[in-house]
Amino acid sequence: MTSAPSTPSPADRPVGFRTIDLRGRTLSAGELRSAMPRAAGSATSSEAAVQAIIDDVRARGLASLRDLALRFDGVEQDHPRVPAEVIAAAVSGLDDDVRGALEEAIRRARIFARAQVPADVGVEIAPGARLTHKWVPVERVGLYVPGGLAVYPSSVVMNVVPAQAAGVGSIALASPPQKEFGGWPHPVILAAASMLGVTEVYAMGGAQAVAALAYGIPDSRAGLSIDPVNVVTGPGNVFVATAKRLVRGRVGIDSEAGTTEIAVLADAAADADLVAADLVSQAEHDPQAASVLVTDSEELAAAVIEALQVRAAATRHADRVRTALSGPQSGVILVEDIDHGIAVCDAYAAEHLEIHTADAAAVAGRIRNAGAIFVGAHSPVSLGDYCAGSNHVLPTGGTAAFASGLNVTTFLRAVQLVDYDREALREVASSIVALSGAENLPAHGEAVTARFGNDTP
Repeated sequence: MTSAPSTPSPADRPVGFRTIDLRGRTLSAGELRSAMPRAAGSATSSEAAVQAIIDDVRARGLASLRDLALRFDGVEQDHPRVPAEVIAAAVSGLDDDVRGALEEAIRRARIFARAQVPADVGVEIAPGARLTHKWVPVERVGLYVPGGLAVYPSSVVMNVVPAQAAGVGSIALASPPQKEFGGWPHPVILAAASMLGVTEVYAMGGAQAVAALAYGIPDSRAGLSIDPVNVVTGPGNVFVATAKRLVRGRVGIDSEAGTTEIAVLADAAADADLVAADLVSQAEHDPQAASVLVTDSEELAAAVIEALQVRAAATRHADRVRTALSGPQSGVILVEDIDHGIAVCDAYAAEHLEIHTADAAAVAGRIRNAGAIFVGAHSPVSLGDYCAGSNHVLPTGGTAAFASGLNVTTFLRAVQLVDYDREALREVASSIVALSGAENLPAHGEAVTARFGNDTP
């Protein structure tokens, strides 16, 4: 009797890295965007479920958070606020090498964040007429740090450092509860928060964390209410990204920083193994992660696919990586030349875009749409994830065409100051009267002429 063939193990399954050939095709801007590899699901498909969670948290507050922590995280909790002694224990137990790495990441991030702080601008546009563009930090922010398949103390750094550089006075941090750590966030996340001086930390994950931060959670016990914030930032899965979009308007957000994605624009001179290594590095985040190669070289594409097979089989999270690389959101895009590749990259608007071409700096300077651009073979996305000093909380899903990565200005508001004296107002009074009449809003003009009485201009 012939035995049934055995199911191949994750290490034996090949990577199904698909190819999209755009050579010889003339596509409109809309057609080009539609041709880009994207995950089969989207944020819109999760809207109903996420809205239901937000509504439940608003209606039932702490009771809803308890139910959702048990449902999604398997954790029973009385209140999500992490006690000070739990945070202190996490700091004391931190590995020395990890502590040193976090200190270096914080140091570099602070240098870049402080350089981003914009200066106020003032101008006297006429004698006695002064305008000022003043930057003011928001009062309170809610920072989300994901958990689940991986641990992200680096995201604590990326969220907290620019908020502090902006001058935000009140910072609340949320991260999913972990059953194996007593229902609190991962100790390394708690330690990173403490190293940055953040003491208000909550064991909350997913859409419910975003809702709790945006709307607040009342509690009759002293000091246990969660006060609503002005801005919610941070990366997360599709549910977190959708929740952020749905609460926008109630609060500000940074961007829809959802499931990670990397695009690599490369020519024949690129090192196929390095390209493959970088594609795998982002694929290990999530089965829905996107890894895309854009190239004008069939030979390089073939070499990268071959290298992916080797690297995907050898990496720790082989099954997750293989699923991500084989999904509809990943693959090779073949283009006519680098100019065509630049157009494709702008249509894709990657969260992370690496440039592996002979003239990488020049090519990078021509890219318009990307969350962050990594120039040359020695600037991998992993550098930006941890220690470049740049921020890794970046727009995903094509939103980099209009959204920016997390930075200091995310936490600042521009306030305009208008300071005119009597003679400066007199100079434009007749213009104001004329324009208010043209708009059929005469009281606007009368509000000006009232200031001059019989001496109306």
